[in-house]
Amino acid sequence: MRRPDDAARLVEACFSARTRCALVYAANVTPRFFDLSSGEAGLILDKLRRFRVRLAVVCRPGSVTFSSRFAELRADDLRTFETREAACAWLVATEAR
Repeated sequence: MRRPDDAARLVEACFSARTRCALVYAANVTPRFFDLSSGEAGLILDKLRRFRVRLAVVCRPGSVTFSSRFAELRADDLRTFETREAACAWLVATEAR
């Protein structure tokens, strides 16, 4: 996702796969996503929330610079993880709800 509009393609892919969750790697998300002052995370999350899609972002340690406010972000439909396995476990658990 290089721009907030790409969230619509993610939603389409989820609907095509008949799922309400997605896993992406930090390398596939613009660095502005992790800077809350850019507003990009809010735009993307609004689109995903509208269609009830949960997003797991795998961020290997040291691969991302989070803004100081990113840690304050509280969203039931977005989580960051250090490993793919942890992200998948969360997605499976939330898909069962």
